[in-house]
Amino acid sequence: MTSPMSLRRYLLLGILLPVIALIVINTISLYSEALAAVNTAYDRTLLASAKVIGEQLDVEGYDELSRLRATVPYSALEAFEADNRSRLFYRVSSLSGEMVSGFAELPFWRGTLPQRPPYAALVDFYNDRFHDEDVRVAVLLQPVVSQTGRGMAVVQVAETLELRRTLARQILLNTIWRQALLVAVIALVAVIVIQRGMRPVRRLSGQLQARTEGDLNPISAPDAPRELRPLVDATNQVMTRLAHLLDNQKRFVRDTAHQLRTPLAVLKTQVQSALHGDLEPRQALLEINDTVDRATVLANQMLSLAKVEQLRQQPAAGPVDMAEVVRSMALELSPLIAEKDLDFEIATVPAWVQAHEWMLRELTRNLLHNAIRHSPAGGPLTVHVTRESGWATLSLADAGPGIAPELRNRLFQPFSAGNARTGSGLGLAICHEIVSALGGTIVLEDRAAHGHIEGLDATVRLPLAENPA
Repeated sequence: MTSPMSLRRYLLLGILLPVIALIVINTISLYSEALAAVNTAYDRTLLASAKVIGEQLDVEGYDELSRLRATVPYSALEAFEADNRSRLFYRVSSLSGEMVSGFAELPFWRGTLPQRPPYAALVDFYNDRFHDEDVRVAVLLQPVVSQTGRGMAVVQVAETLELRRTLARQILLNTIWRQALLVAVIALVAVIVIQRGMRPVRRLSGQLQARTEGDLNPISAPDAPRELRPLVDATNQVMTRLAHLLDNQKRFVRDTAHQLRTPLAVLKTQVQSALHGDLEPRQALLEINDTVDRATVLANQMLSLAKVEQLRQQPAAGPVDMAEVVRSMALELSPLIAEKDLDFEIATVPAWVQAHEWMLRELTRNLLHNAIRHSPAGGPLTVHVTRESGWATLSLADAGPGIAPELRNRLFQPFSAGNARTGSGLGLAICHEIVSALGGTIVLEDRAAHGHIEGLDATVRLPLAENPA
């Protein structure tokens, strides 16, 4: 598996590759334009040579009967030779191709004049081979007039391409050298700018590395660039969640150690008492069984409280029908309802909420179990699930004694049971954590009439989710 590309390299490549591509295109364009300019300049020299030759022509006879004469010394062309690396050749012919003067080996022109020639004269330019060398040829159709005749001459002047190619290579090298220098300057500036731009990242990395183990305080980076602010904010959010998780873990371990120590100590005392024969065996076993049951309930509820915190960090799998969950839990707890012979009533409508099903089941189990435990035998107990104004509402009404005054201020705090022998004080704390994690509310209110309490109303409201059907 290849290692990911560094941000510095990514930025350098992202800057330099497009620049290099543009410079390559620009270099090719400049070279083509320069080469065209060179060819135009040398073509003008060839045309000037052809005109010099045309001025040396004479004619006898008219039109088809004309006979051309040329007295062109080669020295007349030396002025147009740029240096010793290029050579000029010429040929003067009639329109029919009859040789008049010059190099007979030079092939006669068989082309046509361009429709829009670049010059006022009747001229054409083309590339050819002569004496196994590449040459550039200028063709001039030169009218020749004298006192004794009138005719048309075809003047061809060919030049070898050594000088043109040498000049083109020099132009190309000069262009490449300048463009390479430009790339080097851009690369140097990009490296310096990127190095300076990466300083806040390196400084932030150094701050994080210098932190002690367990330091989850938010990162303070007031001078961080705007582009780094989302990363700093997201990191601070993660640290806040981690700190919250660690605090919950520490609290769980502390509460577990504190709360389980008492039932274990009681259990050990009961076992020792039974071993010493202080109690009847059956009575001792009943007391031990009662202590184990309370310890088991305490451990299960503490694990449930920890699981609520774990699920809080995970997205819900999908919407869950609260009505179906409530009916399922009522059926599961029906033996307890039948044992107390409660006048039980349940009415529900489909109400979908975005939640883990386990959370809804645990919420319903704790509320319903508390209502059953505090309801008098044969008393009424109603459970309703309704849907209104974007909220799913779970309502439970029992005929119990209501909320004790000493518990009202610490209703949802852990281990706030009114009777330590009948409860652990975690049920309502679990309900509160679940409702808080789901973005809802929970309210417990005494129901009073004629000056005395008739029971307790528990109301849970959770945001409605879209019905998946």
